[in-house]
Amino acid sequence: MPRIALAIFEDEGFRRLQPLTYLRACCELRCGRDRLLDKIERHTGRVASRLLVREELADVVYQRRPPRVAPAGGAWCLVNARVLLTADVTPPAVGSYWRDASGDLVAATLPEETFNDLDPRTLSDASQREALLAGLAAAPTPESIRMVRYPWDLIAANGDELRRQLTRSGIVGTVYDGAHLVNPAAIHVAAGARVKPGVVLDAESGPIEIDESATIEPNAVLQGPCYVGPRSLILPGASIRHDVSIGAVCKVGGEIEASIIHGYSNKQHDGFLGHSYVAEWVNLGADTVTSDLKNTYGTIRVAINGVDVESGQRFVGATIGDHAKTGIGTILPTGCVIGVSANIFTAGPAPRFVPSFAWLTSDGLKPYRLEKAIEVARTVMGRRRVVMSDADARLFADLSVRAPREEQAARS
Repeated sequence: MPRIALAIFEDEGFRRLQPLTYLRACCELRCGRDRLLDKIERHTGRVASRLLVREELADVVYQRRPPRVAPAGGAWCLVNARVLLTADVTPPAVGSYWRDASGDLVAATLPEETFNDLDPRTLSDASQREALLAGLAAAPTPESIRMVRYPWDLIAANGDELRRQLTRSGIVGTVYDGAHLVNPAAIHVAAGARVKPGVVLDAESGPIEIDESATIEPNAVLQGPCYVGPRSLILPGASIRHDVSIGAVCKVGGEIEASIIHGYSNKQHDGFLGHSYVAEWVNLGADTVTSDLKNTYGTIRVAINGVDVESGQRFVGATIGDHAKTGIGTILPTGCVIGVSANIFTAGPAPRFVPSFAWLTSDGLKPYRLEKAIEVARTVMGRRRVVMSDADARLFADLSVRAPREEQAARS
């Protein structure tokens, strides 16, 4: 069998995952304890040598993950960045491809010479992509492969993915006297993590992992399945219910259920967050609450880029873009979408869609000045000892113009 290198590509499906994909590639989205990229690499047994992403994202993505040298003389397996891979797979044979039930390209394996001649933009354009596939053979797609089409797909899959992934057990960090572990065989407390007195880790309905140097403060209750990422802090009295993934360096309090907090975000105070995806550098003010269930118990329509999309789900909360902020007592309605660097300070419920780089008060909606947005972003990142790079700043500035324009065009 020839050597096969791995390349992960984005298609036009990234638009259905906005605002979460404005500042990151689709494969950098989280589900379970890690990213889609990590799952693809683990289950194909290959480290991605190339990430073929949108031109505007290339600098920031490559600064997080530089291209790697691939061995010469082998084929290339292209894998869609929206693939949620949950079991080991062998790449399609050279000269063949996989599609999902909706017709999206899942993966294709190309001879080296074909890959070397490939313009990455071909993969993001449906007609050019189909022309490429015309010279390949269709092959059966493994049943273990799922495609992420909308943000709520990540939430819907999160619980099962946590149950699948959280297989480690044992106490390596510190569990103080007075903490209570229910079904300790399904609990892992990693090195440097601390679980304070009065904490309840209840793994009776699913596993719990407290990752390295995370801290669970007194009287917090965590119900599995649940993952708390490195250096995150769960505040006193928090109620973290089932199917919750919390990434690195977050501060979390109040009540959370069936949600993903990507990383570096704050939800420190009382207030309910349910069936929601929160991106990075978000701050939810005290008593911010989400609604994740209609009073009719019907399925929920979600305002992707401001345009209603039927989710088919009965539980959908908020999709919150990077650097967004809410004021004290903010009410986020069922299925709402909050754009990148949006600010909400309203007396009543927020709209179901708040554009990126918007400043929303009871007096109405105003643009958020780029200079102020970057100043605040630099300050927020600096508090976590993260420096906004020149590439980050360029993307932020470009996005301040492009995102509101694209969102307006989608609604027109």
